[in-house]
Amino acid sequence: MDEVRIRKAVREDCAPMLDLIKELAEYEKALHEVSLTLEQFTEDGFGTAPVWGAFVAEANGKIVGISLYYDRYSTWKGRRLYLEDLVVTEEMRGKQIGRKLFEATMEYGKSRNYSGMVFQVLNWNEPAINFYKKYSPKFDEEWLNVSIEFKV
Repeated sequence: MDEVRIRKAVREDCAPMLDLIKELAEYEKALHEVSLTLEQFTEDGFGTAPVWGAFVAEANGKIVGISLYYDRYSTWKGRRLYLEDLVVTEEMRGKQIGRKLFEATMEYGKSRNYSGMVFQVLNWNEPAINFYKKYSPKFDEEWLNVSIEFKV
């Protein structure tokens, strides 16, 4: 295997990134929930008003992992980086790619003076939970996730 390169995502990465997002959704048993189109995803990341950024892991000219993030604001803590997805394709797991992506994302937040990074992990995803524990996170058992869907 060639060396894995971590870099900022560019517009041309959107299709393979969306494929990885769908791979994650399938792993989480929620592929049917993905309604985002490639066009919308590309516009939201690289259009006139981008709302997300990402790092990609590239090996042998192929995107094998992503770390997608966006700004979040806490009235208690100020600017926070929200890690939406950290995904490494199944055949490339266990090669430290997730660690490289995660640490690149943390460095990005630190370099821009965010007060921290927040994210979610499914309570049954033991491999992910064990991965995050290496970074001494605070797991919050008190707050419930809530979402409201808008009809568009």
